[in-house]
Amino acid sequence: MTRRTLLNRDFLLLWQGQFVSQLGNQAFSLAMVYWLMEATGSASLMGLLMMVSLLPGVVIGPLGGAIADRHSRLGIIVVSDLVRGLAVLALAGVMFLRPQGTELIVGMLFAVALFSGLVNAVFQPAIAAAIPDLVPPQKVAAGNSLTQFSVQASVLVGQAAGGLLYRFFGAAYLFFIDGATYLVSAFSEAFIRIPQKRPGEKLPTKQTLAAYISDTVEGIRFVWRRPGMRSFLLVASGVNFLAMPVIILLPFYVADRLVKDSAWYGFLLAALGAGSLLGYLVAGTIRISARRRPWLITSALIGTGTLLATVGFVRGPVIALALFFGVGTCTGAINIFVITLFQIATPSDMRGRVIALVIALSGAATPLGMALGGLLGDATNKNIPLIYFACGALIGLLVVGAATRRTFHEFLEWDAPATSGAF
Repeated sequence: MTRRTLLNRDFLLLWQGQFVSQLGNQAFSLAMVYWLMEATGSASLMGLLMMVSLLPGVVIGPLGGAIADRHSRLGIIVVSDLVRGLAVLALAGVMFLRPQGTELIVGMLFAVALFSGLVNAVFQPAIAAAIPDLVPPQKVAAGNSLTQFSVQASVLVGQAAGGLLYRFFGAAYLFFIDGATYLVSAFSEAFIRIPQKRPGEKLPTKQTLAAYISDTVEGIRFVWRRPGMRSFLLVASGVNFLAMPVIILLPFYVADRLVKDSAWYGFLLAALGAGSLLGYLVAGTIRISARRRPWLITSALIGTGTLLATVGFVRGPVIALALFFGVGTCTGAINIFVITLFQIATPSDMRGRVIALVIALSGAATPLGMALGGLLGDATNKNIPLIYFACGALIGLLVVGAATRRTFHEFLEWDAPATSGAF
């Protein structure tokens, strides 16, 4: 089935369903954190809960990609939203029926977070692998841009609305709303048509796990045997890793360098998010030739490092706001280019595994980078200019080093159906 327009029926059904569920999910995340803080006062529990929700994507993400390649991606998408919605509605029901049962609710929160993380490990690769089959080949970047734009917009809108709704209605109602949005999303997605080539054989139950593992290893080998693809994935993960200390130390930057209160912490995060939205739009709308793409992507990566290296020396809040907006714009555009390149350079029947590997490595880089930021902060007595400059400079060196490799440059120029093993 050849798609002639970007905003076709099937893509719009997927997009609107995801936008609705993302809005609910942001409100859920806010309610989860605030309820846990008010009910237990434990920062350790909050950190553990966030780890439990993210860990499955890192640990079993590549296996989830193998599942997305071997089974119906549409079925995975619909069932994932359906079961997550029912799980969150069950949590809301417990909170309505047993509002004073703190231990029970905390246990349910951890169970739902773990379950959602497991489901998401399969759901995200299925979504990313399906997008190139839902839009025209030349519009894959635009499709990714619209998808990521809706995610970032839902973060801004959902968190703002979630804060007000939490104040007026409490956590139980927000959990109910989130569960309902998942069901609405599943209903919308049930009408989508996603063409997909899948393995024809049906394996016995005992052989299924072995097949998933074999498929996962095949996906890893696919990336590893293509030096340009492998280098770009490692560079993107490295940039993500090195940017995390900047984020984790941002409250100290606001207090010590800008000498501002927590409101400016929110302003800088908002600037980062708004810049990401612009980056998504730019990457999804501009038309660049394959020959010029390496220059644009390399410039955005180096620009990210330069801005991060500079911001640590800034004491003016307005200038810091502009610099973080620039960082968001660069990283937003990079994210679209990264996912699009891996989508178009990977055969459809292998795409879920490769995308899952990208997600897993990026996911692993985030907590490791945050841990590094905390250690560096304590080791240097919160020397923000030094840490920010070092992280930005290392990003620049990493990118420049990779850009000198011919295979890296060739991968960034990839602009054909992924039917050959060029890299």
